[in-house]
Amino acid sequence: MLQEIAGKRVVMRDAEILRREGANRDYLMRLNPDSLLRNFRVEAGLPEDSPGAVPSPVYGGWEFPTGQLRGHFTGHYLSALAMLYAETGDPEVMGRGERMVSALGQCQRENGGEWAAAIPEKFFRWIGIGKTVWAPHYTVHKLLMGLIDQYRYAGNEEALRIADRMGDWFLRYAESFSGEQFDDVLDFETGGMLEMWAQMLVLTGDRKYKTLLYKYDRHRLFDRLLDGKDPLTNMHANTTIPEVIGCCAAYEATGEERWRHIAEAYWKCAVTDRGTYATGGQTLGEIWTPMQQMSARLGDRNQEHCTVYNMIRLAAYLFRWTKDPQYADYIEKNLYNGIMAQGYWKDGLSHSLTDGLPKHPDRGLLTYFLPLRAGSRKGWASETQNFYCCHGTLVQANASWNRHIYYREGTDLYICQYFDSEADFSGGEDGLPLRITQAEDTLAGSFHLSSTSPQRQSISDITSEIPVHPDCRMTYLKMSCREPVECTLHLRVPDWCDGDAEITLNGQDLSQGGKPGSFAVIHGIFSDQDTIGICFRKKVNIVPLPGDDSLAAFTYGPLVLAGLTEEERTLTVRRGQRPEDLITHSGEREWGSWKDTFHTVGVDPGFRLIPLKDVGYEPYTVYFAWEKQQSNME
Repeated sequence: MLQEIAGKRVVMRDAEILRREGANRDYLMRLNPDSLLRNFRVEAGLPEDSPGAVPSPVYGGWEFPTGQLRGHFTGHYLSALAMLYAETGDPEVMGRGERMVSALGQCQRENGGEWAAAIPEKFFRWIGIGKTVWAPHYTVHKLLMGLIDQYRYAGNEEALRIADRMGDWFLRYAESFSGEQFDDVLDFETGGMLEMWAQMLVLTGDRKYKTLLYKYDRHRLFDRLLDGKDPLTNMHANTTIPEVIGCCAAYEATGEERWRHIAEAYWKCAVTDRGTYATGGQTLGEIWTPMQQMSARLGDRNQEHCTVYNMIRLAAYLFRWTKDPQYADYIEKNLYNGIMAQGYWKDGLSHSLTDGLPKHPDRGLLTYFLPLRAGSRKGWASETQNFYCCHGTLVQANASWNRHIYYREGTDLYICQYFDSEADFSGGEDGLPLRITQAEDTLAGSFHLSSTSPQRQSISDITSEIPVHPDCRMTYLKMSCREPVECTLHLRVPDWCDGDAEITLNGQDLSQGGKPGSFAVIHGIFSDQDTIGICFRKKVNIVPLPGDDSLAAFTYGPLVLAGLTEEERTLTVRRGQRPEDLITHSGEREWGSWKDTFHTVGVDPGFRLIPLKDVGYEPYTVYFAWEKQQSNME
């Protein structure tokens, strides 16, 4: 099984990732801890604010004091703080987490020593008798997740004790039902409770968590998956994804193969057999589409952010088990066209508009859904008056950008995602004394950033050698080691790559190229400052909609392109054309940067296409109808 390299051992250098991480930290630190703790204190009969504090604002949406999911975001918040601290060591972030955990410990003591949640215990009695209440397991799972992550990533012992005492309450609760009765309870959304029990089993070794593990085994779902049936079509997606992630954690905690088989069967049912949008995502209105039938499911509520984040987590488990690059390809598509497209958007304009008055804000926090119908618009949520489930996965996803990039197994090192970063492989008793720095060469030949840039203008031959968009990604991996290190590098060649990857070692071509959708394998003894160059060729591709190839999207490398048009458009493929010939680079250069922007060819009226992740408030269309002349499709 592969070991992921993360935490302080991976330092991000990518400018866009650093911007997003900075925006995420700023949002986390702008939020008022007392406002997030208010509902917990009220439930415990404590004053609503910490002693001597200025009265804190009342947050709205799903965190409003009368909401049945109140307290859910606080768990996500604690988790995000812990993951951010694990990467950066930021003491202010750690202090914020410690303060909140301490307050939750006080709430637990006031509640009698076990209960620490912001919702009442009776909610669980209600679902036990079939009375409708909105997802108490889901809500408490978020709290347990935040507490456990505070222990795992920030070393907070009190957080683990609070979670463990809540485990005592849940053991008595679960054992008060027969197996059939508890199956009925599990039909009320349980979130990731199974994952929490698996993690607590590993962290504490306490057998009560093995008992809870088997009580939360949702046979009505899992057994159907193992039987090869489809229990997902038209069912709520993010109810089941966390449950199956729980199966992954249970497999790693117990070694029992059944748990792994459930996760693999889920992937087959949810992704392989069902298909995805060009973005890599799925769902409309939070439910799974019918298998390979998506043409009727393009709407205003496609691709819920939570499903993107959680399916990335599932893919990461499966990749570590199998080393299959299809999972890393899937993660890449969802990072660019989900996580980036749905959170922390910032306007790319580098100048004022003509009238000096922008028509829309220049930032967007979160779009719960990613609409994919023609003429869509993203709907941006507020910072404190919504607190959807996706606010929670937003802050977690953007606190963990250094994940899913580097892995190792002995002397085999895997580079799976391509972002400017630095990885230290020396951790652990069997670590390799090696650091790898990954950096993209933009092939622009200039670092001039704007019309006001003070940088000196150096002269480079690249500006004339590469006069137009290079249509490739050029990445360099530089080795740092005191003594030569023997190892095997596995370099992912993305499935979008146009032909084999071109790989060099210290400027000399290597025969190992690596086909798209595979790993290029390079074994050698590497010395300090050895440098591997990897060139991935890019082109515009056409991605048909599963189940209806009369509708298709444009992609460029890992990026889905969005047409800036609010109308349904039919594109005609004329004699001698391929569908991908219908768009061409446009506005490709801005100062020292290449731009992945396009314009239609021979289309009246024409329109621009930009990466979906760069769309803010404009109307856009992702899928286009095709009118194909038969002679062109030979």
